[in-house]
Amino acid sequence: MVAGVDHNALRAQAVEVGEDRAVTVNKRSLIDKQLSRYSRPWSTLRELIQNAADAAASRVVIKIETNPSTRVPTPQSDDPSARLKHVLHNHTISQWVVENNGNVFGSDDWARLQEISSGNPDEDKIGAFGVGFYSVFSISERPYISSGSEALEFYWKENDLRTKRFRSPQTTETVFQLPARDSGSTVPHGQELSSLCEFLTGSMTFVKLQSIELFIDDWRMLRLTKSIADAVNLSIPADFNKSTSDKLMRVSQVTQEAVQLEAEWIKALESTSSLRSGRDINATLETTTKSVFSFFKRKLDTPSQNITKREQDETAGASAVMQDMTGTSRHKAFFHINKASIATNVNRDLGAEFLRLRKKSPPKATTVSFLAQSYDEQAASSLNEPAVAKKLFKSVIPENKGHIYIGFTTSQTTGLAAHLEIPALVPTVEREQLDLNSKHIKDWNVELLRAAGIVSRISWSSATIDLQGQLSKYPGMTERKVLAPKELQDVLPAVKWLYASFDWSSTTPLSDVGSYIQNAFWNCGKDFNLISSRGFVPLDNVRVSSDDLSFIEELPIVPEPLLQFGLIKKLRAGDVLSDVQIEDMVTILEKSKKTRTPVQLASQKTPLATMTNWYRSNNFLHTLPRELREIRSVLDATVASDEGVAPTQVIALNEVKEYINPDKIPPDMPVPPSTIPFKYTKSLSKFDTDALGFRELDPLKWLQWLVDANAKGQLTPEQNLETNPTFATNVLKALSKNWPGMSQDSKTRITALLESQRIIPTKQGMKKPSETYFSSVKLFSDLPVILPLSNVKESLLTTLGVRKTIEIGVVFDRLMSGSSQQWSHVDLIKYLASVWDDVPTQDRERLKITPVCPAELSDSKPSENRYRISQLHEPNDSLRRLGLLILQWPSNYNVQSKEAKLLATLGLRDAPPYNELINIIAAAGQSANTSLQEFALKYLIENSQSKGYNNAPIASVKIPFLPLQSAEGKFSIPANCFTNERVTVLGFELLRPDLHKYAVLLGVQADPPIDRCIQRLMKKPPRTKRQARDMFGYMTSRIGVITNQHVEVLGGANIVPIITSKDSVGHEVSPVRHIPPRLCFLGDGGDLAGMCDFVDFGKEAEMFLLRCGSRHEPSISDLALLFTQQPARMLNKLGIDKYLEVLIKLAHEWSSLKKDRALVEKMQQAPFLLATKMENGHEEEDEKGGSKTWHLAKASDIVIVDEIGNYNLFKTDVLAAPQQDETLEEMYAQLGVPGLSSLVEERQQISGLGPDNRPNQKTALHLQSIIRERARLFLYDYSKETLHPNRDTKWLENNLSVQTVRSIVIKTSMIGTNIRHIQEKTATLRQESNRNWIICITEKYNMAQVSRALARLLLIRPKPRDWMVLTEFLRSELSGLQEAGINVDRILRQKEKEAKVAEERHRHQLEEEQRLRDQRDALEREMNIHRAPDATKDKDEHTQDSMPGNFPGSSDSKEHETEEAKEAPSLFGGFKKMFGLDARKPPSTMSDGERFVHDDDAIHQIEHEPPYTDSEPNGQPSTTEPPVPTTPQQLQDLTHKALRTTRPHTSSTLQSSPSVHKVEEMHTTCDAKPGMNVTYTGTASSLRVFLDNEVLQSSSTTPTSFMTTHRTGLSHFAHVLQDCASIYNLPSSSFQIFYDTSGGTMAFNQNQSLFFNYRFFAQEHLPMLEAGDKDLAVRHWATTTAHELAHNVERDHNTRFQNVFQALIERHIPNIAEVARRVSTASAVPPQRPPPPSSAGATRQTAPAMRQGPPKAAPPPSGTAAFKGAFKR
Repeated sequence: MVAGVDHNALRAQAVEVGEDRAVTVNKRSLIDKQLSRYSRPWSTLRELIQNAADAAASRVVIKIETNPSTRVPTPQSDDPSARLKHVLHNHTISQWVVENNGNVFGSDDWARLQEISSGNPDEDKIGAFGVGFYSVFSISERPYISSGSEALEFYWKENDLRTKRFRSPQTTETVFQLPARDSGSTVPHGQELSSLCEFLTGSMTFVKLQSIELFIDDWRMLRLTKSIADAVNLSIPADFNKSTSDKLMRVSQVTQEAVQLEAEWIKALESTSSLRSGRDINATLETTTKSVFSFFKRKLDTPSQNITKREQDETAGASAVMQDMTGTSRHKAFFHINKASIATNVNRDLGAEFLRLRKKSPPKATTVSFLAQSYDEQAASSLNEPAVAKKLFKSVIPENKGHIYIGFTTSQTTGLAAHLEIPALVPTVEREQLDLNSKHIKDWNVELLRAAGIVSRISWSSATIDLQGQLSKYPGMTERKVLAPKELQDVLPAVKWLYASFDWSSTTPLSDVGSYIQNAFWNCGKDFNLISSRGFVPLDNVRVSSDDLSFIEELPIVPEPLLQFGLIKKLRAGDVLSDVQIEDMVTILEKSKKTRTPVQLASQKTPLATMTNWYRSNNFLHTLPRELREIRSVLDATVASDEGVAPTQVIALNEVKEYINPDKIPPDMPVPPSTIPFKYTKSLSKFDTDALGFRELDPLKWLQWLVDANAKGQLTPEQNLETNPTFATNVLKALSKNWPGMSQDSKTRITALLESQRIIPTKQGMKKPSETYFSSVKLFSDLPVILPLSNVKESLLTTLGVRKTIEIGVVFDRLMSGSSQQWSHVDLIKYLASVWDDVPTQDRERLKITPVCPAELSDSKPSENRYRISQLHEPNDSLRRLGLLILQWPSNYNVQSKEAKLLATLGLRDAPPYNELINIIAAAGQSANTSLQEFALKYLIENSQSKGYNNAPIASVKIPFLPLQSAEGKFSIPANCFTNERVTVLGFELLRPDLHKYAVLLGVQADPPIDRCIQRLMKKPPRTKRQARDMFGYMTSRIGVITNQHVEVLGGANIVPIITSKDSVGHEVSPVRHIPPRLCFLGDGGDLAGMCDFVDFGKEAEMFLLRCGSRHEPSISDLALLFTQQPARMLNKLGIDKYLEVLIKLAHEWSSLKKDRALVEKMQQAPFLLATKMENGHEEEDEKGGSKTWHLAKASDIVIVDEIGNYNLFKTDVLAAPQQDETLEEMYAQLGVPGLSSLVEERQQISGLGPDNRPNQKTALHLQSIIRERARLFLYDYSKETLHPNRDTKWLENNLSVQTVRSIVIKTSMIGTNIRHIQEKTATLRQESNRNWIICITEKYNMAQVSRALARLLLIRPKPRDWMVLTEFLRSELSGLQEAGINVDRILRQKEKEAKVAEERHRHQLEEEQRLRDQRDALEREMNIHRAPDATKDKDEHTQDSMPGNFPGSSDSKEHETEEAKEAPSLFGGFKKMFGLDARKPPSTMSDGERFVHDDDAIHQIEHEPPYTDSEPNGQPSTTEPPVPTTPQQLQDLTHKALRTTRPHTSSTLQSSPSVHKVEEMHTTCDAKPGMNVTYTGTASSLRVFLDNEVLQSSSTTPTSFMTTHRTGLSHFAHVLQDCASIYNLPSSSFQIFYDTSGGTMAFNQNQSLFFNYRFFAQEHLPMLEAGDKDLAVRHWATTTAHELAHNVERDHNTRFQNVFQALIERHIPNIAEVARRVSTASAVPPQRPPPPSSAGATRQTAPAMRQGPPKAAPPPSGTAAFKGAFKR
């Protein structure tokens, strides 16, 4: 698969926009390919016979109609045989005719017949004109079917198969006429005719037909008749499991039907020679003649020779055929069918899948039939069976391998000599094999095969019951229960026939079929009876044996002639039928034990001897030791005697358990009574002893008996273990001989048994093993040393406890006591080193804990006290200097000597433990022993590797021993001192500098744990700016380990100092207050410095405060809350203009502010809103002489000026909302400020309104026409949201009139007050009824008053500029409006175009109705002649909906499109010139980012990621294309939406998958949405920075290192983007910076959040900024910002996107130019370090709005908005 291609998206796009075409089928090719799958001959007849059976037919007649030969004339002879011969060999087939008397076709049958693969949905039917019926096309091109009163013929029209259906004379037959496809097709004869007859005979096997007849012209070649006897029920054994393993099938009932099939055939079939061609006939006759001639020749030459029987048959057959070919013969075959009823239980899933694949539901009930011949039926069928009959019936009678039938036979065998019909099986398409591929079909088929196995088992059981019935007829069989040889021979042929029928051979072609049937056969029942020497016996009781076991005649044995049958072999191979076992012998012998005399072991005629001989002959010797229990009972009454010994010396074999093995125990040694003497077993092999059930005497058991017998005095003195050294030595020799082969457990038990026995001979007499020594121990002369023991292993004696060394206690007592020569500890160590390998473990342990060695004194003499060896240290100068206990050793101490190694093993120290060494260092430090302290510290460092101090837990030491940098003589534990010098700002101690390089060894960390740092900071926060810079700067260096939990704690802790006062030199003085980081802001604050707490502790400290929640400037919610709490203070601080700018900014962020309900409630109640009131005598004069004052008031005390006329009346009485910004007015309204019009009530006094007093209406009519004409122009650009519902130009024509009156007086009052004003006007609006409105005017009317009245009627909330624009529309000539940029002609022709479109639609509707009527009439005419009507083709109708500004077909529309097409290429080129981006660089010198943005032809290649909504999951394009904006008002709405929906990205990660989709309007363009995977890294001048995860994973870059390295560049980029935000009046929080290392993604839009690539800025613009040139960068990124803003409303780079993009640029041209001018005149930014991001960010984000006030909208390109812009200018 190609990397990066989203095939799921492409597939969805193909489904949406791909060309829709129907799939066509070549029916001739389809049928031909289908026919090629039918490999068997006569498939067509098979399908037709099956359909006849499904139609409940009882008779089928097949006729082959022939055409005379055109080459061989018809014989003139009257001999019918000659005529038949001529027809068979010379005629050709005219047609095949197949008739049946089944049910005639119904309407559904005719319908299915005309649909390929639309079989009968009846689940009980095997086939009904599905794919199988179309096999008729293999022999016929124009099949014809007649059934009932209708007929149908197929015919071909090129490759299209068609039918003609018509009425025919009524008949009860169904006839298929199949004209021959090939005119030269020969009539079946010879082997082909024989094959056809065999096929028809086999067709009678299971189908529900009573007869089939075959005719060739008028000759009946074959007639088959089937007779079925009444069915009888077969009994099902009670233990049978009648359900299949998966419970889909259950056998409910089985019946048996005896069947007789009779065949009557013409004699032309009786001889093979008669079935050949004419040439073969002549050859046969010639051969016969030669045979006869040879006969006579042999007769003459050799009279003793005779003609063979075969030659006689050939001669007679040929002669008979020549005499009469038309005679008939007949024969009968007998067999039975066991038919089982099967109930099915199909779950929903299988049923639904079955219906989908088969187009019919699985049957609720079905059948399985088992066809076989019994021995008697086979004998009756074979009686006088001619060769032709045997050949005909071979497919009916299963001789060796039966087949599975699905209506007809398949190629699948059953493994039995029986056929199985399973009509519900699902075959493959050609119906030759079973379908075991499809999962659900396989489940169904396998369950049916299991049901067939159950039916086969029931058939077996029925056959064995019949044979048992035959055996029960023999006299005395019930009492004897043993078959006599003659009885067995009588029944054996029938048994052999039965066993041969169930031979269970392998199945083909699918071997699994046999496995499924066999498994069900064996598993459905427990009892399986086999014939044996005792009749039919359950399988578990039958055995197999080839030996003469006449003495156990009660054991059922399989007769030897049956052992070669496959059934018996399978049972034996599966260990189901076993040979005679020892258990069987024992069982029989036990039964006769009470009646038999105990036998002698030497007798060879006893059952015991016979059993032993049989046991040997069957090679059971290897298994006997595991089954001794089985023969013990046989020996209970058996005694053994030895020849030549008195009878009184008898051994009861039932008491004997063991025998002696002379290789292990000497035969002359005493043995237990349960052991048979050796003289009785010395001539027996191990096999013989094992056969007798004896086991070998174990030496351990023998020794145990000896010890016990010796203790009880049961042995003679010569056999006493503890007094007779010779006997004890012999016992030790026997044990030593067996010792190597004994198990460890036996050795342990022998050792425990002898450790208390005086069994060891020594110089001092018999001793216990632990009291004796080997002869090698010569330290003392009086030790009990063992005497020489030949052939006794030393390992045995050692294990028993004989010592090779003297016990350490003895040594201590003898060698170190005063009564003996005293040895020094040095002598003791030397002795122990020489014999250490033989020192017992307990002595070694005792030596370790015994104080045996003195310590070295200062004069090198030994101390009086002795110490354990583990308490002392090696004699070493370094250890002596440390003041440790040293082992006293008078000579030079060699650490490589045996003595030194032994001392090390016993625990002598080569160095002090780390804790003791640290104690030495600490004690020396406390006592001011500097030399010892330094030496011990040096020893610790230098020996850290060799002595293992580097692995010691020194870091956890709690004793202060480490010297510190701060003061001499001051020490610390490792956990309280550190190596980073910056930790001192938090009050932590520093390790002495010269030890820093050993900090890891000493357990000293570079920095304290961050939790401790936070605790110190919170406990003692900084009080000066310097302290804050140092402390917070250090915390910044630890920012990587500060977690979110830490941030939560720090963000709310009072750790940030706020300096409230300074002294004369500018230093901070008390008091100092502390606030949490979340409540302070970074930088100087600019204009907001007096409002919020701003701090500036440097760049490094700033990163820590940002992490803790500080910000560069307050959020919009913070400002709103601040202004509601302290409005007067803010007003005094900022002044009117800047205060108003803040309110406007709040208004533009109202969508986010209103989500905070608590804040909104405060804003509604707080007097923080600015309002104006006109008063006299004020310093500020307006145009009319009034004075305006500013007030702070609550929302309920202010009104919105929504009607300027009323405001002029009451301006001195109300507080009016500022009118500078519509968004501000909207926020006032949301806070509850009412409109002035809702508080004012008007009353009209109009004279001259009635018909009698009405003046001339000429002026009114003229004005009315102007209004109707200009209203269309005026309303063209207004959106529906700003208009009153349903009040358009058409509504004006029907509901508005103008009337001239004499005078108009308006009385205006403010509700709830006494303030009233009376005015005379020249125009007013009056409503006569719910729908009719009148504009009343005087003769000399004021157009402005007319506009005001009309605007109130049309607009929901008219503004003053709306009245002024409408006034100009009504006053100006059309030519003047055209010059102002309004397409007057186009707008005025709108009505005409709409009328034309409506008329065209009406015409199309009438044409469509007429076409439908014509189709209906034609359909009725065709139905009258019973022909299917052809489908009438629909004509394509294309109706183009009219859209605002688009008039199809009009000349000016085409001209307009042409002009737009001409101007299109200059769209982006104009922007380049406008913003100074046309740098005239050749493409090769531009960066990737520049080429993407500057290349007009590649403008759509910019990888901008558009936003996606919830309706477009996973970035998939929406199926509904948005409309292309064509009017200025629509463009204005879209641009406002693009700006309004921009929002910040609040998540710390961003992941999106790439996708590619085609832009429908750009037929050669594909939009690519790049995949993004970035993570939040930090902030740059309040803008969030994200880093590509590939950068973090593929390099050593970390977030901190990246922010530090690119701090200057990121700050520059953030300032440029903040300028861009001010251009579009957007919050800078909606701008994000990201960085990657490759790709062409300059910027992208993710869910209305804008992301800009720092890599492009760094490559192209950062050098310019450092050189002081910033305006080009601002213009470039302002254009990129417009591009991404356009993606807020359109994801694709289509026409809609281009229009919005162009409108955004054009409307913000003044702002772009102003910002570019401002930055170009400013001083260049120093390249070394950018301005502080806190102050710069605040200035750049807030200052433009504060300085410039509400931004002015740029003029739109055309329409009313263009006129508005011109009017304002």
